[in-house]
Amino acid sequence: MVRFAFLGRVSTEDLQDPVESRRWQLSRAEGLVAGRGRIVAEFFDVGQSRVVAWQRRPESGRLLEALEDPDRGFDAVVVGEPQRVFYDNQFGLVFPLFVHFRVGLWVPAVGGALDPDSEAHCLIMSVYAGMSKAERRRIQVRVRAAMSAQAEFEGRFLGGRPPYGYRLADAGPHPNPAMAALGARSHRLELDPRAAPIVEQIFALRLAGYGARRIAGALDAHGVPCPSAHDRARNRHRRGAGWTVGTVLALLRNPRYTGFEVWNKQSKAEVLIDPHNVGLGTRTVMRWNPYEAWVASHEPAHPAIVSVDDFEHAQRTRALRQARRSYLLRGLLCVVWSADGGCLEQRAPTTAATTSALPGRTCRAASSSAKTRSCRTWRHSFSASRLNRRHIALAKTLTFLGMRRARWRCVGSWG
Repeated sequence: MVRFAFLGRVSTEDLQDPVESRRWQLSRAEGLVAGRGRIVAEFFDVGQSRVVAWQRRPESGRLLEALEDPDRGFDAVVVGEPQRVFYDNQFGLVFPLFVHFRVGLWVPAVGGALDPDSEAHCLIMSVYAGMSKAERRRIQVRVRAAMSAQAEFEGRFLGGRPPYGYRLADAGPHPNPAMAALGARSHRLELDPRAAPIVEQIFALRLAGYGARRIAGALDAHGVPCPSAHDRARNRHRRGAGWTVGTVLALLRNPRYTGFEVWNKQSKAEVLIDPHNVGLGTRTVMRWNPYEAWVASHEPAHPAIVSVDDFEHAQRTRALRQARRSYLLRGLLCVVWSADGGCLEQRAPTTAATTSALPGRTCRAASSSAKTRSCRTWRHSFSASRLNRRHIALAKTLTFLGMRRARWRCVGSWG
């Protein structure tokens, strides 16, 4: 009697109950080996996508490790449904290991063990792997087409966390009767009485010419909690320390604040884990879609926080430049660095030409107008005739903060 190990898989993308899926896959495997042996071990992956390589699936990876063990406890592996186990090129990558360690692989498609020397068997398994990839792609196309139509024509909320300024409200039973029978409910967006006024204020500041950094500073100054601090239940992985430029820009660019439902702003993409080792498979990443690919509802789907005109105006409004600050220490003390970047001299201000003419000292502004910003000359506006040690210490500190890697070597008298 042959000792078999059962191998199966189920994931959320298969839309099947893990218990029921395991049951029918195991039943097919037992029917295949009936009268020829018995199943003594089981390797069944739950919640693992078929695109995940065998090495990265918990149970399939454990099976690959067991193949190398002479005392593995089984002689062959039986699969109840090949399309659940093999995807794309996985059969070609894994089957040579079974052959190498002399472990048989049984599948219902051939009515028994696969023959590594049979072209028909290899062709059949390659077809099943290709069918598995096509089935997954077909499911993705159907789901995305249905979600696009629901968002565009019905304005339906399709899941995810609500934008800052809104909260979820119950919208009745799920429109799918099967899901409704399981107790699933639909949701819609409603205004958050605490956060919605903040969003309205952010747009008002933007229309008034405030930049994102200035808006974030104003919100922090008034003690307004940032989105991750406002909703800690959904943001435990974030610090919630304060508003950031990225957060403000994300709010200003979100068209859902106009009351229209918008879907497909982001989508999942599969990228190779290691381009030099395709056998490791892919990983899923989120990528922003171009604006043209976004799907907006034809009619308003939830209460608006800003009007469409104000939203579009906010996208075109440029931040106004703030008035230049006036510094007390500016104008009459010239701090000059030598060409080697290590010497510091304090003296009365001079012109760029005079500074560049001093021996051992270089003013980059005088030598190249394109590098004016790199000039290592700073003037601080306080009278050189009234310099004292505290002024000099302050000037040295300010200069040190600007040139952190400088080596200080005093030149001349510091008073």
